[in-house]
Amino acid sequence: MATSVNDSKRGHWKRKELWFLVIYAILFYVIIINRSLQLSRDYYKHLRGLRPGWLIAHYLNDVSDAQWRNFRGNIPVLTLVFAIFTLLANFTRAFFNLRVKGMSIVWLLFSSAYLSYLHGACIVFILSIATGNFLLVKIFAQKEYFPLVVWSYNILFLLCNRIYEGYSFSMFGQQWAFLDNYRGSFRWHICFNFVVLRMISFGFDFHWSNQDSHFDKEKHYQRCHICKSGKSCYQVLQERSLHNDKFGYITYLCYLVYAPLYIAGPILNFNAFASQIDVPQNTNSVRNVTLNGFRWVLSLLLMELMTHLFYYNAFANSDLWKHLSPMDVFIIGYGVLNFMWLKFLLIWRFFRFWSLINGIETPENMPKCINNCHNLEGFWKNWHASFNKWLVRYIYIPLGGSKKKLLNVWVVFTFVAIWHDLEWKLLSWAWLTCLFFIPELVLKSAAKAFQAQSSFGECIFRELSAVAGAVTITCLMVANLVGFVVGPTGINWLLSSFLNNNGLPVLGGMLMTFYVGTKIMFHIDEAKQRSP
Repeated sequence: MATSVNDSKRGHWKRKELWFLVIYAILFYVIIINRSLQLSRDYYKHLRGLRPGWLIAHYLNDVSDAQWRNFRGNIPVLTLVFAIFTLLANFTRAFFNLRVKGMSIVWLLFSSAYLSYLHGACIVFILSIATGNFLLVKIFAQKEYFPLVVWSYNILFLLCNRIYEGYSFSMFGQQWAFLDNYRGSFRWHICFNFVVLRMISFGFDFHWSNQDSHFDKEKHYQRCHICKSGKSCYQVLQERSLHNDKFGYITYLCYLVYAPLYIAGPILNFNAFASQIDVPQNTNSVRNVTLNGFRWVLSLLLMELMTHLFYYNAFANSDLWKHLSPMDVFIIGYGVLNFMWLKFLLIWRFFRFWSLINGIETPENMPKCINNCHNLEGFWKNWHASFNKWLVRYIYIPLGGSKKKLLNVWVVFTFVAIWHDLEWKLLSWAWLTCLFFIPELVLKSAAKAFQAQSSFGECIFRELSAVAGAVTITCLMVANLVGFVVGPTGINWLLSSFLNNNGLPVLGGMLMTFYVGTKIMFHIDEAKQRSP
């Protein structure tokens, strides 16, 4: 009886707390939106990358981010290309009743035409490096030193492609110099970063195909509602070993250059891809795929509204942030993070949508909103989630997994930084993230050993978790400000700006705001647990 009374009081107190948290959040966003509008109005004449807008009269549009500008401008062309690709591929599959090898040839032909437009004569470099990797995999797959061979080969070309800027044909003799005039419309070595991930995936999936799997199918089937319904979820497709005849050269090339996922992903492993060529995905119904497309259109409209009203990225690309107050720097940094999240959500979901229509399911790259992640581990599981799954499968687990977590995060994030680009600011971002990971991992280990024996102890633990969440989000913002706004040379400026009489109140307000946000996330998680 006493327990039920205590539960009732606790529930009543949590409802009151939730009202306070929501009111605080509303006030926070009112202040942030109002100040963001003011900053955009005051400084728009000094910002680069603004173009005449179309959504709101007399408002400019922030297209200062090159990646977003290129993608946004090519949406009509990409839509037409993928629509034709989809119609031809699905018609061919249905008419000729094609399976793995047949569909691999069809998709490879269509994808090769797509690559020829993108990269012109540089497609030779892609095929040469890919063929070299295929031969190495087939020759050394059964050797103990196979991981060293594959990783060395792929990292070597990952670095050389960047250092030599995709090479020039004249490097191989003046008789080939004329081919430099036919390099296509898109730099091949930028896209090749994704090809490297696929080459490594193919190699290790083949290497593991004749080994015992550590995947517990029975335990998974008991928990997975998709598998219980008689379908195969992505994790099963990923972990299920394929017969050696599925690892052919044509299927391999098709996997590397599969058009809907070639430019930006999401990333899927070879096992899952080859399985779905044979039997197209059935976990997403036509209704769900259509709904995904509709939600994407709404997200695009939201992005257009955001870039017409708030010029966060233009501020980040200028030197104006050096002359702003600590409060304004916080607003710009927070806005840039939200802009980046929405940008990548739109890019990844666009390509995932076309892949789903063609019968290939890939992991959702942004399954959770950036404003609903209160720890670093959770954030990175929900930001480029398919890349996270790839890193866990091919780097983290082979290095020892959770047994060596404190050491493994350094290897993983260093690779992530190098994979993105050869820049010191990205390495600074990676190593700062690793530093911030250490206290979180230590606290999580301690929390598992701690068991709250009373309501008071549970309340204290909840408050400490909220404080830890606030600190973590602040650290995440700092790491991303260094990586994507101020650079490593701006670390001293950040410290001097926030650790003074003007900056300390802002820092305190940030921590308080993120504390409130973390508590709201707790309420969201508890509501999800209560729902059937």
